Amino acid sequence: MIALLVAGAIAMALSLAATRTLMVLLRSKGHSQPILLQNADNLAVPQHQHKAGTPTMGGIAFLSAALLGYGITHIRSGVVFSDQTLIVIAGIISMAAIGLIDDAIKVRAKRNRGVFWKVKGLITLALSFAIAGALVLTTDIDTRVSLTRADLPGWQLGSVGWVIWAGLIIFATANAVNVTDGLDGLAAGSALFAFAAFAGIAYLAFRNPDIYGNVINPHDLAVLAAALAGACVGFLWWNAAPAQIFMGDVGALGVGAGLALLALTTNTQLLLPLLCAINVFEIGSVAVQMGVFRASGRKKRLFQMSPIHHHFEMVGWPETTVIIRFWLLAGLSVAGAVAIFIADFTEQASR
Repeated sequence: MIALLVAGAIAMALSLAATRTLMVLLRSKGHSQPILLQNADNLAVPQHQHKAGTPTMGGIAFLSAALLGYGITHIRSGVVFSDQTLIVIAGIISMAAIGLIDDAIKVRAKRNRGVFWKVKGLITLALSFAIAGALVLTTDIDTRVSLTRADLPGWQLGSVGWVIWAGLIIFATANAVNVTDGLDGLAAGSALFAFAAFAGIAYLAFRNPDIYGNVINPHDLAVLAAALAGACVGFLWWNAAPAQIFMGDVGALGVGAGLALLALTTNTQLLLPLLCAINVFEIGSVAVQMGVFRASGRKKRLFQMSPIHHHFEMVGWPETTVIIRFWLLAGLSVAGAVAIFIADFTEQASR
């Protein structure tokens, strides 16, 4: 447990300092987030025009802080690196790199859209399958569908089936977090709850190998999750409304990949929609909006604007009200997921 606290504290301190430094640097160079303007094809939130000029790509700072916090913690005796966790880190970095390229294009071109979304989608999908393939080929990861442990429900997918399943989870989660990142602190705040939960889940697996023996080096996974949670805290100091820096796609895609990979490696895949319920809600609203829009011959929309956090803004909710209420919903959903995990653990431990 001490290692988790150390990782979280170091990552938080580093994130706090690194985000501030990056913010000043980007501001001096004029690398800011372009804000979408309303035109014939797109809708914009009028309340967001004052955010033009805010530095972006803050994900570089807090993801770097998380990985440094994770690495420094391994100086402690008994904290060892695992090949599976290193692949998870490689997956986070590679997905974040795609986001960084997209952010750089946006900043350089001074427009809200970076890589054309279909191309970006294909790239991230291919990368998601590659990361899943690396886990299967180089580690002993369990290839069953799981809720709280590998044998519940325990449907065996086989290597190929699991790569497809896991790749789709990584792709969907990364994009769901990216969609959620539209209000100050919303994505980082909701991710904080989920990373903290994964730290607890992995640590409990470490302390109970007789129940969770299929999780590979859960202590190392817990340290990584704690570091990511701590880094989110440090970043939120600067990213909370009114944000002084945005995480950008580099942060959103990296965070999404991290959440998905922690679910896959802790055998809690079916808990992920509850741990990331806000992200599911957000990307689901986009899918529903697109479906209604196309079915009506591009004439009707179910929401005034999607993702749904913008709908609430358009009907008059202040941005901070939307953020705080969504944080509360995220906390409740994560608490529900943890309750399911603990309930199953209690049942198994009593046998």
